[in-house]
Amino acid sequence: QVQLVESGGDLVQPGGSLRLSCAASAGTLDRFTIGWFRQAPLKEREAVSCITTSDGSTDYQEALKDRFTISSDNAKNTVYLQMRNLKPEDTAVYYCAAGTPEMCVLDVEAKMAVDYWGQGIQVTVSS
Repeated sequence: QVQLVESGGDLVQPGGSLRLSCAASAGTLDRFTIGWFRQAPLKEREAVSCITTSDGSTDYQEALKDRFTISSDNAKNTVYLQMRNLKPEDTAVYYCAAGTPEMCVLDVEAKMAVDYWGQGIQVTVSS
């Protein structure tokens, strides 16, 4: 059974930074593509970024690629999402997901490629 546990969410001021972590059960990063999604109040869940550690490939939502960086530490079975210059519109519940590489199209269909979800963690950007 795949388990994904997010951490690192917080209340941060605009312009600040946060690093989210997704701790996965052993072997998950070898078997699955890992993605980050987010869902703001009253909005659809959207794909943010993904990483396939077997080949090191990464993808980003176009509007976020200059501020967000995804990375992994396979020895720790953990994927990170470094977020910089945060804006109020980044406020959302952020979810870690494990699935197939089709997740990395990062469009509205990306959710269809997810096999497992984390429980989500709140990120609030506010002064």
